[in-house]
Amino acid sequence: MFSVRLRDFIETREHWLFSVVDYYDEEGIRCLLRYVPSPDGEREKDGIRYKKMGFDEAYEFMKREKPEYVKGVMVVPHEDVTTHYKPHDGLMNIIKTDERVKKMVNALPGIELCDMGITGSKLVGLGADTSDVDFLVYGKSWFKARDLLKKAIDEGRIEGIDAEGWKKIYNKRKPELSFDEFYVHEKRKGNRCLLNGALTDLLFVRDWDQIGPRIPIGNDLGTATITATVTNSDFAFDSPAIYEIDNPEISRVLSFTHTYAGQALAGEMIEARGRVEESSDGKVLVVGTSREPKGEWIKSLTLLGQ
Repeated sequence: MFSVRLRDFIETREHWLFSVVDYYDEEGIRCLLRYVPSPDGEREKDGIRYKKMGFDEAYEFMKREKPEYVKGVMVVPHEDVTTHYKPHDGLMNIIKTDERVKKMVNALPGIELCDMGITGSKLVGLGADTSDVDFLVYGKSWFKARDLLKKAIDEGRIEGIDAEGWKKIYNKRKPELSFDEFYVHEKRKGNRCLLNGALTDLLFVRDWDQIGPRIPIGNDLGTATITATVTNSDFAFDSPAIYEIDNPEISRVLSFTHTYAGQALAGEMIEARGRVEESSDGKVLVVGTSREPKGEWIKSLTLLGQ
């Protein structure tokens, strides 16, 4: 048995490639199917053509081919894994040959290479020249890396995203925010850029010593809208994003959608709408209960001046 982290990838005997979506693997590896062998696949590796799977398509495929893997989320038993892809190893494999990855590393002076990695198609050897760069930094180094990226954009060493680019992202995400609200939040986050024209995310993954107990799944108590002050946002860029709040009944807001990661800072007043869950640890508000969450959001009222 081995330990995995968020944004690792695993491969099974069938050459199915999964992205890891959790830090906890006691009962198997919680993940999402991303690529499967297919004669008409657009990508190739080791003589095998692969097809990229959409979210709903992946679940339909898995329910048909391996229903025992579907337990709300996908859970792959350890014994079915043949290869474990680690982001740092993936970075070291391509750093000398991928100009965009090299450009990102050079924009982050002072961040140790051991704290960096790549995920997505480039990690598993299926990245094309035009593929997005999913670049990650571990632990507290991520915040320093984000500041360095902002500086590189301000100085013109890295290309930022223009208003038209943000509109495309907004239309793809379809958030329950106006474009102006979305843009103000995203602009402040400072973790997205372009590398030679390719959209690039600077992703957060916890260091090993930051992985604490799992937040238990609770009973659904229905939807609610709350306002509260954020007391801790250390894991606001994690998945799920975690905001500790000062609400008398609800201790945390969790976001399972990337749209609302990094949405607010400690000390800010937020408005959030989602599903209330209650467990032995108390109540939390969960945002992102579907792929494109409708009627759910997080916004910083402080940032918006409201």
